[in-house]
Amino acid sequence: MKQALANIHQQLDALYPPGELRELIRWMMEEVAGIPPYRLLLADDVLTDHQRQQIAAMVERLAKKEPIQYILGKTTFCGLPFQVNREVLIPRPETEELVRLIVDDFTSHPSVRILDIGTGSGCIAVSLASFLPGAQVTGLDVSSLALQVAAGNAALNQVSVSWISQDVLSADVDSCLGQYDCIVSNPPYIMEHEQQEMDAGVLNYEPHQALFVPDTDPLLFYRRIVQLAKRHLTAGGWLYFEINEQCGDAMRELLNRERFSQTEIIKDYFGKDRMLKAQLVL
Repeated sequence: MKQALANIHQQLDALYPPGELRELIRWMMEEVAGIPPYRLLLADDVLTDHQRQQIAAMVERLAKKEPIQYILGKTTFCGLPFQVNREVLIPRPETEELVRLIVDDFTSHPSVRILDIGTGSGCIAVSLASFLPGAQVTGLDVSSLALQVAAGNAALNQVSVSWISQDVLSADVDSCLGQYDCIVSNPPYIMEHEQQEMDAGVLNYEPHQALFVPDTDPLLFYRRIVQLAKRHLTAGGWLYFEINEQCGDAMRELLNRERFSQTEIIKDYFGKDRMLKAQLVL
């Protein structure tokens, strides 16, 4: 074990901050050898040859900045297990805050109808179906491969979610949709120029179509979803977004212009404008 830890540090110390590297080591040792975090301090466990080979292979991929979630094929979101691969984004803690906001708002509405646009791994849709067991939840995505992952995650968490394979920008999407009390979306919102500030693990491994929008049109998906919401939200229904921190004012203007009221921008735990909720006025 001591030699394995020394090898990990030799190859990865220069690539990851100390706190992040400790977390990566915890994931690897727990996954490969079943060693809990407290035993890592002792470093006296004996690894088998097969376990050492598995860890070495993981370290090689981590050295190329591949996210540990893709290496393991899984992650945790809102305390629930999720499978992930390179067809879907890795769920972020900020998105957990969006889910909790919706759960808090609809706990007293057991039969709420929810549409999650751009569902990806299904992390939002599956979590809402789990925490609001009376809800009727639908997830929509342009990627059929992403929807396969999402459907697997619904099965993994033993919840029922309906899935729609459709491009939200398509003129045909209206015919696929019903009426909903809540529409939520974490659409692509990172502007192209922001790529230069991003981690290589995101740029090289996560699906770009789920991340980026043109610098010239950062509200591309939001405008489209707002128009759909005006037709597919019930009277008094609510729209929820995860947003780019730079676009809070522009998003407020968009929602106010399109007959939404009670528009509220909510900061994430980093203090950045990250979530938005608004109610449709008919």
